[in-house]
Amino acid sequence: MKLLFIRHAQSVGNIERRMQGHGEFELSANGKIQAGKLAQRLLEESWWPSAVYSSPLKRAVQTTEILVNHFVTAPLPAAVSDLIDSEDTSQVSVATGSQKPCTFQVSYADELTEFQNGIFQGLTWMEAKTRYPEFCRTLETSPDWIQIPEAESLQEARDRAHEFIQKLLAQHQDSDQIWIVTHSWILQHLIAELMGCDRSWRLHARNTALFEFWLDRSRWHLQDQNRFNTDLWQVRRFNDCRHLAS
Repeated sequence: MKLLFIRHAQSVGNIERRMQGHGEFELSANGKIQAGKLAQRLLEESWWPSAVYSSPLKRAVQTTEILVNHFVTAPLPAAVSDLIDSEDTSQVSVATGSQKPCTFQVSYADELTEFQNGIFQGLTWMEAKTRYPEFCRTLETSPDWIQIPEAESLQEARDRAHEFIQKLLAQHQDSDQIWIVTHSWILQHLIAELMGCDRSWRLHARNTALFEFWLDRSRWHLQDQNRFNTDLWQVRRFNDCRHLAS
């Protein structure tokens, strides 16, 4: 099974340095260019998905749409098949070079949404300090996790990351190739969960960065020495955004 985690392209909220959370922010003009560059790179690599999962938040949805549309409309190596006038726009069907139809479902998963950050949603840090000066001062001076009012907890975030990874393992098989379009904060927990870490690690994922993992689904639950067999568990790329330099 091949998993490609993708951080969404640059949003207007990213430019304004807002704590976006579940707020709905569109892609910036540059973000749309970034997503197009990523789509072109995946086309050149023939990285065809058999399934696509996306956060339902607008910045992730727009990134997903740009990626999928590039694959649907690409003259080479794919051509449009049974898409026009289709009533079900969540399922995309294309004909590959072998002429065998390649159909993949686009699904929107709430588990992939960004951190639900409560009272900070949509604010810049300066705006938050103006509205909640004492609370922000406490956050700045303590290294410990302090629960943001009305926000989800770290455990809740890790739990939904666990739920999503388990869903992938239950619903897919070794032959599947999967795109997962999500956000930088929850991406940290998804990767930690996939790799079996008992803690989550800080990752500075750039917009449209790629994190690719290959795993042997049929041997995933074995408890023998194959757990340490690195032919079965591979990190193929990590925070890869070379396409942005083109």
